[in-house]
Amino acid sequence: MTAMSQQQARARRGGFTLVEAVAALAIASVIILATAGLIHNVALHFDRGTRGVQEAERIVLAIDRLGDDFGAARFVARSSAAGQAVAFLAERGSANGPAKVTFVSAAGIGGGAATDEVVVLTLESDGDLVRLVRRRAPWLGPRTNFETLNPGDPVTLLEGRFDISFVFGRVTSNGALSWQEDWVRETVLPRFVRLVLRDRETRSDLLAEADLVVHADAPARCTGNRAANCLNVAPGQAPAQTPPPQPSGSESSQ
Repeated sequence: MTAMSQQQARARRGGFTLVEAVAALAIASVIILATAGLIHNVALHFDRGTRGVQEAERIVLAIDRLGDDFGAARFVARSSAAGQAVAFLAERGSANGPAKVTFVSAAGIGGGAATDEVVVLTLESDGDLVRLVRRRAPWLGPRTNFETLNPGDPVTLLEGRFDISFVFGRVTSNGALSWQEDWVRETVLPRFVRLVLRDRETRSDLLAEADLVVHADAPARCTGNRAANCLNVAPGQAPAQTPPPQPSGSESSQ
């Protein structure tokens, strides 16, 4: 065998055939595609988990903010077209506007916030999204008209593909708890405010009916007044005073 033939034989033994090279490239391509898919799935699940944590944190912060606002609701009078009423108005949504809750609270946000301010909560739709937006305005006393109020400083408390609503509870004369969807022309504050937050796809209740307590159950003028009808009159009216105890017959005869 010549030197040339020996070199060609060694070259054939040390290299790859075309079929072997194609097979190696195919295997490498499968490995690269599998690795890319794995990385994508890990990143997708990590992103979903991060969004879920952020959403849960946002719901908790929203509940805290609403709890502070409703907990510090003031039992004061306001002006309305129908006359005197308590400064707490909850209206259902309609074609003329979104659902809205307006009340006076002493839980202002920020160091420059006034002691009392009007809090306006609106449920606003944007396509498939629903937003719970908080706005505020200064409380100027009973002359403040809720119907013409122009609140500012919008803050989105909740946003997503949710069904959001409020219901309001009162304690009846027999001690039972009664719920209603609005609070219009009332002379007392609700005792509880329930925020209902449901996932639109699964219909699951995300809050298990979170009840927020309204701590004020009487106007300031009822302090020290034990009259039974103190809470049953409009805030702008004077309640009946508890009559002083009458002396007994033996004392009056003396």
